[in-house]
Amino acid sequence: MGEQVEPSRGRRKTMSGVVKSRSGDKTIVVETEVRKAHPIYGKITRQRSRFHAHDEKNEAGVGDQVVIMEARPMSKTKRWRLVEVTQKALILDAGVKA
Repeated sequence: MGEQVEPSRGRRKTMSGVVKSRSGDKTIVVETEVRKAHPIYGKITRQRSRFHAHDEKNEAGVGDQVVIMEARPMSKTKRWRLVEVTQKALILDAGVKA
C-alpha cells in the first residue's frame, strides 16, 4: 500500500537513418530507407522518408548514422529528437593525393 506507481508514458517509435542536412540551429534532416517486396511481382523497392529532428547539442553532422525517437511537436515540421549518433561520417580530404 505504500508503493507509488508512476504512470508510464508508453512506447515511442525509434528509427535509424542518415543525416542528410543541417537545417538551422539544433535541427537535422534524417533520411530513413525501407526495402519492401512488391506484393505480386516480388521486386524489391526502396522507400525513403525524411524527418526533421531536434539535435540539442549540435553533435550530429552530415553523413552520420543516427537514431531518432518520436517527441512532442517542437515546430511546424519537427516531431522527432536525436537519441544517439551510432556512427560518425568518414571525412575524406579531397586535397591529398594518395
